[in-house]
Amino acid sequence: MKWYLHVLKNYATFQGRATRKEYWMFVLFNFIIWCVLSAIELITDMPPFLLTIYVVAVFIPSLAVTARRLHDTGRSGWWQLISIIPVIGSIWLLILLCLESESQVNRFNVPNKVA
Repeated sequence: MKWYLHVLKNYATFQGRATRKEYWMFVLFNFIIWCVLSAIELITDMPPFLLTIYVVAVFIPSLAVTARRLHDTGRSGWWQLISIIPVIGSIWLLILLCLESESQVNRFNVPNKVA
């Protein structure tokens, strides 16, 4: 949970680096919250109001942590746009997000300590 809150605290920080653990823990908690809100809306027969609010609220933090994750692999945050290409773009972005961090200093910052 601390990784999720760390990303939300740095919601508009597009500079720096994010470790694999930080990124994927944010994705995991994001998915869990999305599932819980979807279940609540399904059980109570509500329109997708809560889920829409949540998705809008985490949109910029998601972009920021993805950009920082790409920085950690030595790539620009603009690589997120590759997901516009149907199927292949999303697969390529997933591969980039799974790559190991660069252990040396790169143009984006010093490497993060893995905790």
